[in-house]
Amino acid sequence: MKLIKNLTLGVFLLTLSSNVFAQDGGGSSFGIKGGLNYATVSKGDFDEGPDPRTSFHFGFMGEVPLVPKVLSLQPELLYSRQGFENTIKPIFGNSYKVTYKIDYINVPVLAKLKLGNVFAIEAGPQFGMKVSEKVESDNNVSDQNDVNSFDTAIAGGISLNFSGGAFIFGRFTQSLNEVVKDTGSKNMVIQAGIGFKM
Repeated sequence: MKLIKNLTLGVFLLTLSSNVFAQDGGGSSFGIKGGLNYATVSKGDFDEGPDPRTSFHFGFMGEVPLVPKVLSLQPELLYSRQGFENTIKPIFGNSYKVTYKIDYINVPVLAKLKLGNVFAIEAGPQFGMKVSEKVESDNNVSDQNDVNSFDTAIAGGISLNFSGGAFIFGRFTQSLNEVVKDTGSKNMVIQAGIGFKM
C-alpha cells in the first residue's frame, strides 16, 4: 500500500509539472519506461567480490524543455529492484551464498542534452528510498547486516528517441553512500530499457 501511494504521488507531481509547462508552450512531455537491472555493489569490506542480481525497473518520466531542441530537464519516478549476491566463507564449515534483495523508489533528476533529433546524453543526481529489504541464504544462516534507508547516486546514460514518442535507453548509476552499513559497499546498477512519451 505504501508503494502504491508513493507511485501515485509521483505520477501526480510529474503530470502537474508537465501540464504547467505545456500551458506555457514549453512542449513538455510525460511518459512511461521500464527495463532490466544488472545490479551489484562495490566490494567494500566483503571478502569476496559481490555478484550481480538481475531484475527490473519501471516507472514514469517527464521532460521539460530548458533550451528548445537542445537541453531539457528529465525527472523520473522509478520502482527499481536491486541488490547483490555474496559468498560467505567461514573459517569452519562450508561456504554459502547470501542474496540481498533491495527494492527502491528512485527519483533521478537528469539534464538531457540532445545531439540531433535522435541521440541524447542524460546525467544528474538520483535520490532513492528503500521500500523493501530481504536477505536470503542457501543454508538458512541469517545475515544481520542492515541496509541504509536512503541512497544518493549519480546517474548517466544515453537514449535514442524516435518519432512518435518511443525511445530506448541505457544508463549507469553509482551510489555516493554505502548500501550495507559498516561495509563501505556502494550500489552500482546498469539499466537498459524502452519507453514511450507523449
